[in-house]
Amino acid sequence: MSTHSRTTHTLNDLIAIARDGQEFYEEAAKKVDHAELVALFNRIAGVKAKIVQQLSAEVHAAGGKVEDDGTVVGSMQQFYGKVRATLGDKEYGYVAELEESEDRLLKAFDEVIKDADTPPAARDAATRLMPDVRQCHDTMRERKLALKNAA
Repeated sequence: MSTHSRTTHTLNDLIAIARDGQEFYEEAAKKVDHAELVALFNRIAGVKAKIVQQLSAEVHAAGGKVEDDGTVVGSMQQFYGKVRATLGDKEYGYVAELEESEDRLLKAFDEVIKDADTPPAARDAATRLMPDVRQCHDTMRERKLALKNAA
């Protein structure tokens, strides 16, 4: 596999996971009643959209084609989030599932950055976007802990 196609493949993996997150946040924002959570979910969906947009630009710059599908795990996570939200505390259910999606994205970015075989263009893009990824992760982890402790 050429460096360009490895770069495209690596970035498309990150795009798929970030797109899953964006769609899940958008879905959750429509389902929760708490105005502060609606605003938070919409804000983080916007950050995910920005990550997808910037990674997509990198794929194009590498001469690749952006995949427009999400991941199977992301689809399952959205399904379980819906099920959980209907069974109990809707706000906590969505926050817990969204925090798991943040863990997944953070882990994927970490692996791309640390993997010695990652093409430089993909590593640079992941490194540049990592502060946004980490901030979203930390925000949702703190929100989950706050809701858990309030229960």
